[in-house]
Amino acid sequence: MIAPTAGAMLIADPFLKDPNFLRTVIFLCDHNEKGSFGFVLNRQYENTLDELIPELEGFRFPVYYGGPVQQDTIHFLHQYPEEIPGGQEVAKGVYWGGQFDLLVDKMKEKKIEEKKVRFYLGYAGWGAGQLATEMQEKTWLTLMAKKHLIFHSDYTAIWKEAILHMGDAYKLMVNFPLDPQYN
Repeated sequence: MIAPTAGAMLIADPFLKDPNFLRTVIFLCDHNEKGSFGFVLNRQYENTLDELIPELEGFRFPVYYGGPVQQDTIHFLHQYPEEIPGGQEVAKGVYWGGQFDLLVDKMKEKKIEEKKVRFYLGYAGWGAGQLATEMQEKTWLTLMAKKHLIFHSDYTAIWKEAILHMGDAYKLMVNFPLDPQYN
């Protein structure tokens, strides 16, 4: 396992009970002494992008539940550094944010592929030292980000695949029941 850092994935321990993070994978976009910030990769929101932003009518891109903080904000990850300036490269070939108005223009020009952009409602955040405490409590496993997991075509498979990337020692975890009493 690696220490939490921007560009890492936090993989929820199989027995984590917090309903906000049950069997989730979080992509960390920022981690420093002031706190941490990232997006839940494997929870799809019930509305599509065009239902949340009327000017994008017809763009039925999925929106994901980024986390429980600021549920009134939309964020995005993408693979378009040239077309959408202002983004921050968090992992090789994965950018967070950028000029949203240019993203909208490129979408309308059909120059953005759905499989190369992800939209998130809200985010997951930790205050100073909070994530370090959760790491000591073994709440999270960590892995350096894998672009194919961030932009996975089946969000429901991300948690299991992330665990499998941890290696053979973790392989059995993918079949653990949600409640260890049922083991």
